[in-house]
Amino acid sequence: MNSTVSTSQGFVPSSRLGAYEFTNPGTSDSLGRGEAQDNDAGDAELLSVSWNQDYTCFAAGTSRGFRIYNCDPFKETFRRDLKNGGFGIVEMLFRCNILALVGGGIDSQYSPNKVMIWDDHQSRCIGEFSFRSEVRAVRLRRDRIVVVLEHKVYVYNFVDLKLLHQIETLSNPRGLCCLSHHANTFVLACPGRRRGQIRVEHFGLHVTKIINAHESRLACFSLTLDGLILATASTKGTLIRVFNTMDGTCLQEVRRGTEKADIYGIAFSQNVQWLAVSSDRGTIHIFSLRVRVVGEDESARPSSTPGLLHQNSSTSLEPLVAQNAGANPSLSLPFVKGVLPKYFSSEWSFARFHLPETTRCIVAFGSQNTIVVVGLDGSFYRCSFDPNNGGDMSQLEYVSFLKTNGSPR
Repeated sequence: MNSTVSTSQGFVPSSRLGAYEFTNPGTSDSLGRGEAQDNDAGDAELLSVSWNQDYTCFAAGTSRGFRIYNCDPFKETFRRDLKNGGFGIVEMLFRCNILALVGGGIDSQYSPNKVMIWDDHQSRCIGEFSFRSEVRAVRLRRDRIVVVLEHKVYVYNFVDLKLLHQIETLSNPRGLCCLSHHANTFVLACPGRRRGQIRVEHFGLHVTKIINAHESRLACFSLTLDGLILATASTKGTLIRVFNTMDGTCLQEVRRGTEKADIYGIAFSQNVQWLAVSSDRGTIHIFSLRVRVVGEDESARPSSTPGLLHQNSSTSLEPLVAQNAGANPSLSLPFVKGVLPKYFSSEWSFARFHLPETTRCIVAFGSQNTIVVVGLDGSFYRCSFDPNNGGDMSQLEYVSFLKTNGSPR
């Protein structure tokens, strides 16, 4: 095994997680070896941005430490600015006091081969994982810690840091991996051993499902909170496919465009009615999903989009073909079917937002038909879309968050 684990005495049990939330910015003499807070952090370089598990917050790793932001309302809730303290990975655990930190940036004193489990309530590192190669990603659940290397995924128990599972993957420099976050299900998706292949582990059911999602290499994928639906994109970036993770069937295929794009982020709305996609083309696309749950109460369905059933994915899944093609724009040309290229009959995006500047960004859904976009240029956008008519979205808010001061706003 190419990893070592160390724990500090008094590791926080999972039953206590979530008792403390970030409220006050400050410094810690325990983060490293007595670094003082850097009061001149305005030139901090942004190294990474990542959502927490329910998309209510995001973490920003910088060349001078890390910062935590609340999405609605937008405000900086917490920061640690340190000398020579760059973090390339900052992974939150919902809104609690636990973070996973991995060093990054030029001249950082923290190793990119080590994961620190940091308890900010106690202001100390409560566990470490050291590896022989660079850590590509870290994912947290209330009961598990998942560390992603380029060719392997490690799954640890949160309470005692014991190694539970090792999964070998194809080369995974992007650190692709995602988890479910329902308490009663533990689903993990990661690259398989072949190009375009995704391995889905249903740990509670002791079931492994291999999904041949794309012919090209994987660029991005995302699970619903319960882990039953998976959306995927390849490095071509033209098609997004939606799969049932239990049996591997493709439930829906949507088209971002006809030209190649690098997909940065994929996100489901909480009710699995919508799918958002961001890419290097500078446009955020929203697609209407057509998957449903068998046995859900008919009266609970939203009625905003005629002809479609938009439901939660909490039980068994069943594909649903829309009766009203206008709900998700597509071209229906039966008289030339089989002659025109496939994109003429593809499902195109329902709503779009064009970023003023093209930057690497992640996207998530907010409340009341809104999306939030966070860019590696330090930009934060909130936009709204019309759930009935779609089209161009309206910008509601813009913040250049790296320019905010250290106090919550």
